Amino acid sequence: MRRGNILSLDSGGFHRLHYQEWGSASNERVLICVHGMARNSRDFDELALALSRNYRVICPDLPGRGESDWLANPKDYSLVQYVQDMVALIARVDAARVDWIGTSLGGLIGICLAAQPNTPIRRLVLNDIGPFIPQTALQRIAGYLGDHRFDDENAMESWLRDLYTAFAGISDRQWQHLVTHGQRVCEDGRLGLHYDPAIAINAAENAQADVDIWSLWEQVACPQLLLHGRDSDVLRTDTVEQMQARKQDLQIHSLEGIGHAPALMSKDQIALLVEWLRATQSQVFTDKEEL
Repeated sequence: MRRGNILSLDSGGFHRLHYQEWGSASNERVLICVHGMARNSRDFDELALALSRNYRVICPDLPGRGESDWLANPKDYSLVQYVQDMVALIARVDAARVDWIGTSLGGLIGICLAAQPNTPIRRLVLNDIGPFIPQTALQRIAGYLGDHRFDDENAMESWLRDLYTAFAGISDRQWQHLVTHGQRVCEDGRLGLHYDPAIAINAAENAQADVDIWSLWEQVACPQLLLHGRDSDVLRTDTVEQMQARKQDLQIHSLEGIGHAPALMSKDQIALLVEWLRATQSQVFTDKEEL
């Protein structure tokens, strides 16, 4: 794994965006993995390692998360800003086309990019996210964001396990990985979550109404895979049905007993993504480019 940084622009000036890079730097098959609202790039370590055998994998920390800078103006924690940052990242890694795996917020960013004319998005994997999110789910998410403090790692892990019930089934070692890379030391010496608490401000404002970007979804033409946690409140079953009705070639894999959002850390979930990328490569690569 290698580390890199780029500069991107927000309303208060430039900020530094951090990313992890896996696989050969000369591999022209570039794949970008983008995390959810309160997560960070290290969620993808195991997936990136598996995919790095065939891809150059880029895993960024969105601004205000992980090792990326916090933004001076909390209002800049917006979908528009994230899309702009990812455009800068794609330019930085010098990729003409990229595959995209997006969990939750990362998937919304992917839809926005894939819907644009002359998009660089080659294939799109959406992890428990679609073009419609009900207000109730947005309010739930906004409700757990904030400046949480913990006395030790055990307290943080317990809190994370209670919150991320969709991660059920990952090992104790993997939970420790999430704790190790999901913490920061606060000014009082206690442990905080590895994001800017100010991301909660826009999240609360955006939770006043449903998210509805069906018009963008209609413009997405690349091959798509949708992972759906059957118990998800963010990606409801009726939304999945509408997505399928509007795009007959959409491939859907539903995960029983899982809510929002699948961790993409288990062997079966990783194998699912590896297989879909292998099975669809003939749709997007020339014979010379195929693995």
